[in-house]
Amino acid sequence: MTQDVAGFSLDYFSLKGKIAIVTGGNKGLGQAYAVALAKAGADIFVIARSADWSETERLINETGQKATFFQADLSDRTVIKPAVEACLQEYGTVDILVNNAGTIRRSPLLDYEEKDWDAVMEINLNSLYLLSQEVAKVMVEKKSGKIINIASMLSYQGGKFVPPYTASKHAVAGLTKAFANELAEHNVQINAIAPGYVATDNTAPIRQDEKRSAEILSRIPAGRWATTADLMGSVVYLASRASDYTNGHILAVDGGWLAR
Repeated sequence: MTQDVAGFSLDYFSLKGKIAIVTGGNKGLGQAYAVALAKAGADIFVIARSADWSETERLINETGQKATFFQADLSDRTVIKPAVEACLQEYGTVDILVNNAGTIRRSPLLDYEEKDWDAVMEINLNSLYLLSQEVAKVMVEKKSGKIINIASMLSYQGGKFVPPYTASKHAVAGLTKAFANELAEHNVQINAIAPGYVATDNTAPIRQDEKRSAEILSRIPAGRWATTADLMGSVVYLASRASDYTNGHILAVDGGWLAR
């Protein structure tokens, strides 16, 4: 035990030599996750629907790490295998997968349209499952890997006006545990980050609603909305050797929202 303790160092958090796939990594939280992993030493393969990734590319290049981009809409299941193959062709392997891509469509339950349900579930759940499955094949073969899913406060709660988002994020939490149970014996760890209320483009309408924003802030012990930087340390931890005995865990980064 003493030898184990003496052997620990901050190198446990280093991602030097690692290859990370980040979906939806061209803006918001996805960009923050990609840049955080690069700052820790990983080269990054970003899968994004939009070709507007110049800022993410610049931020990653400033770390001295390599950035490669693959434009794809993950609602099209046929792009998943080609995306992983492109990463393997470029880098030879994949060590980390961050399933960040997601979407949300708001409407009252009684008016919610089936096409919107299907669109949200396809991105938030089906693409995550299929991409994780494909990447896990590589990780199991080499007996090493980290899959990091992005859950939500609505992995715990019901919310309003977002039934498929809530359903998908509950399912993300469940899949995180299911994958962990099967892949732990192969030295592959699967965990999730559940962000609290973060100041991004997606939450702009809520933040601009003074009454709703005040209600939210009143329940956050930290007394503020999170910034994307507040999530960067968590993704590095879950991607690194420091989390080798953390598996099937949903890590809430919420300023104390759930504790309230």
